[in-house]
Amino acid sequence: MGKELPILPSPPSPEGGGQEVFLYSRVFCSRENSPTLRLLLDFLKSKGQIPLIPKVDPAALDDWAWVQISLGYNRERKPVQLFCMRDRGSYQDVFEKEKAEFLDRLAVFDDIEAQLVREHVTRARFIATTRFSKTDITEEGYDFNGWILEFFQENCDGIVQMDGQGFFSPKGELIVEMQEIGSEIDTV
Repeated sequence: MGKELPILPSPPSPEGGGQEVFLYSRVFCSRENSPTLRLLLDFLKSKGQIPLIPKVDPAALDDWAWVQISLGYNRERKPVQLFCMRDRGSYQDVFEKEKAEFLDRLAVFDDIEAQLVREHVTRARFIATTRFSKTDITEEGYDFNGWILEFFQENCDGIVQMDGQGFFSPKGELIVEMQEIGSEIDTV
């Protein structure tokens, strides 16, 4: 189940090599199936964004069971990688680990906002996760990533989480502050 779409090649890493540091953001979505990539691309275009995508079979853009794709926002910058981890099929193990880890981390909070976030994470059927290079992202890239998150939040009954910050309300207000966490995606 699921199609893994081609990934755009990334520009070479800065001199000195070293391991690349990624930033992650997620939308825990309670809708049963993720929208097709074509709907996401149309949404981005409606917001004045021009996503750079790899050449793919047009039919793949209409498949709800996609797994990952790289979306460029600037030819000179590394693309934002988008993963879809579901409660079934590809990345199911990663979905279960991330969901359990966030529920565990949320258990220490006892306010009403954290309770609502826990309920939302518990009901999640899939997680749309973005990953981008911490050293290669620009303000334009942060905005582009924000539009991706907004698409899933609005269309999939989702709640946004950003590493190093926490969970956000639909109005964009930080409601549960959390420290950096990383992602299980790095281990697959």
